Amino acid sequence: MSSLLADKISKDEWNRVLTAIGHTLAKDPDAGSMTKILSLSYFDLPQHLRSCFLYLSVFPEDYNINKQRLINRWIAEGFIEEEQSRSAYEIGEIYFNELINRSLIQPYKLKYGKARACRVHDIILDFITCKAAEENFVTSMDTVEHGLISDCRVRRLCIDNRDEEKAKTSAGLTPSHVRSLTIFGHFAQTSLSAFTALRVLDLEDCINFQDHHLTNIEKAYNLKYLCLRSYTIAEIPRKIGFLQFLETLDIRATKIVELPLTITELQRLARLYIDPCTRFSNGIIGQMKSLEELQEFGVNSYELGKSLQEFSQLTKLRTLVVSWNFDWTDDSEGRSLAKNLQDYVGTLVSSCNLHHLYVLENHRDIPMLHPLSLDSWSPAASCSLRKLHITYCFIYNIPNWMCSLENLKELKLYISCMRPEDVDILGEIPTLTFLELTAWYGANGRILIDGNNGFRNLKYFSLYMLYCGTALEFEVGSMPKLEHLQIRIPVHKIECLNGSFDLGIQHLSTLIKVEVTIVGDFRYYSTDNMSTDMDNGIIKCVEGSIKAAVESLPSSPILKFRTHYYDCPHFEEFLEFVSSYNNFSY
Repeated sequence: MSSLLADKISKDEWNRVLTAIGHTLAKDPDAGSMTKILSLSYFDLPQHLRSCFLYLSVFPEDYNINKQRLINRWIAEGFIEEEQSRSAYEIGEIYFNELINRSLIQPYKLKYGKARACRVHDIILDFITCKAAEENFVTSMDTVEHGLISDCRVRRLCIDNRDEEKAKTSAGLTPSHVRSLTIFGHFAQTSLSAFTALRVLDLEDCINFQDHHLTNIEKAYNLKYLCLRSYTIAEIPRKIGFLQFLETLDIRATKIVELPLTITELQRLARLYIDPCTRFSNGIIGQMKSLEELQEFGVNSYELGKSLQEFSQLTKLRTLVVSWNFDWTDDSEGRSLAKNLQDYVGTLVSSCNLHHLYVLENHRDIPMLHPLSLDSWSPAASCSLRKLHITYCFIYNIPNWMCSLENLKELKLYISCMRPEDVDILGEIPTLTFLELTAWYGANGRILIDGNNGFRNLKYFSLYMLYCGTALEFEVGSMPKLEHLQIRIPVHKIECLNGSFDLGIQHLSTLIKVEVTIVGDFRYYSTDNMSTDMDNGIIKCVEGSIKAAVESLPSSPILKFRTHYYDCPHFEEFLEFVSSYNNFSY
């Protein structure tokens, strides 16, 4: 109820809601009143949010609804329109968050304060399911089988076949009227060719869907959203090129090895989701002029690395996920491949209008001993990059040009050695609100966050130290808006702290949450008060120092400790290992 009142500014608006609630409770103080109060919340929504809200009735009870999937379906259904300054997906995120703020959906899979999915409470789901049926907005086969709706009125159909013994088909309906089809569980249809009016076909949770079921898929000429996430699918029909209105194609978690040449005929295709092992035919990437988002382009050879250059021809491309899958342990080839990676991705950053760039390295269990250099990249000051993630690929240093990225809000990097000048450059990025760093070690064994140096808008900071021997210290005035701090500190012996027990957390006055992982040579353990159960003196010292600093803060942040057993060398020993392997000098 507080969510219903949250955006009511005037006293008269509050009184109107209060009067409506009073009448409802007076007439029906029991279960019926809940429905009427939900009706108040529903009719308080603007029209565009009502459609988005009712659409959630497509999904079954207790289902975790992926945000990306939901928003892309909203777009295909026409619930969202692009604005000059925002993409349709960005507007969809605003709608999604608005439903969370109104407590109409529950955020799920929270990461860094952002929900990657949502759930709908059972009572709310019952309400919107009934409302959607009343308004002929969404229809389930159960509703049809009970004769509660005329088949000619069905526009959005969901079939729940998770119970194989009760599997249903669309028999009794007129398929040519159905605009949206979602199937959960077993695929019991004989064919999809009769669904000629489809705009949305979502088979992400469908079992037993086979290649031959896609025969005549080109007859669904108006299809905008197609999701075929099933390991039983091995190829896409060549005639997919006839789907001239297709905007979203999701073929992740399939056996599809190569996309057909006809994919270039999809002139409106904006979002393409594939597995890293899925290949493009030579020369077709640059022809996909409408592409705005591609996840996840896998590179496992020199030739595929060269194909990254084609992306610079895609002027509408906004989000790109690239995974680099090489055996870095081959020293002679590894250096060459690392050079190729930094050159090709640098071309992308310099010449594209990318908003989000993610570079991943798939050999995550093998140390990447060929760090990249980003110094040669030359993005313009007006570069539109907002998110940059380079993970599991270590870089030598933070390049000077990074502080000129005027739009960068989120940065995630793996760096071999954190130097004072690296911290200075990062602090100068004016719009940075999220920073996550993973480092082998710090120069001279220290990482100092200067109180006079930037980070004026940073709200989330994570530092993941891989090896011992580095001390972290926050000075007075550093990170003045920081709300969430997450650090990993390896401490096997007293020398690991480099003479410093005080991290300076007491200087971060706006903190709301602090998460600390202490890594050492002891048994895995997790508790909110380690000092009561652990005998390790150095752990007590670190834990006590951090706890005292956090308790001194006026914001009373939540403090969570975690300890983890990990036997790693001191960073000086690690440097000897790296130098002997590659003759690197740091």
